[in-house]
Amino acid sequence: MATPTTPSASLTCSALSFQWPDGTTVLDGLSLSIGRGRTGLVGTNGAGKSTLLRLLAGQLHPSQGSVTVGGSLAHLPQNITLDTTLRVDEALGIAGRRDALRAIDAGDVDKKHFETIGDDWDVEERALATLGSLGLGDVELDRTVGQMSGGETVLLRLAALLLEHPEVLLLDEPTNNLGIASVRQLTSALDSYEGALLIASHDLPFLESVGITRWLLLAEELRDTTVEEVGDLLATPEAD
Repeated sequence: MATPTTPSASLTCSALSFQWPDGTTVLDGLSLSIGRGRTGLVGTNGAGKSTLLRLLAGQLHPSQGSVTVGGSLAHLPQNITLDTTLRVDEALGIAGRRDALRAIDAGDVDKKHFETIGDDWDVEERALATLGSLGLGDVELDRTVGQMSGGETVLLRLAALLLEHPEVLLLDEPTNNLGIASVRQLTSALDSYEGALLIASHDLPFLESVGITRWLLLAEELRDTTVEEVGDLLATPEAD
């Protein structure tokens, strides 16, 4: 599940500001540049970590400033909602390729099936391997999302992102709905990720376990910090 290595994996924002429609300023003049490696983002309550990640992912438009992404980007939001009627393969984004594989196996050699599959003939094997790496090895691709727990849904969504081999990966409080065993599986699954990883979290043990090498603090401004300062901050009620 390693990410294909590419020197283009990078994420930069310059003089980034954001206001909600009511005029409330959340972020003001933030600049950031990260490349391949592991960056942890912490902040005081209401500082705007989730808003920042949504801006970096292109899900919100800044009031001022710019965002530049080198390579493909994937974002795991803090609050995940999936249609409970979806099959797991649909949630993973591989249902069309599975259908095409089945059609070909049944003797249907229509050109459109080969175009759908492309070079991804092992898509089912990759999907099952990715699910297994996240502790979802017993989840069948034909199961519906409604049969899964909230924590499993988070991991399923992450599996869908990892299957696309993003060069930049943003995770927003990924351990919020996970039990201890699932957090361990998540940590293990991220071991082989080789792109630019940015994790916003208040879970210091998790951040340390995934090998964060750069620490960022978002309060009134965004700045580099140390793991010691992060530990002190997260020990206070104001941190999130």
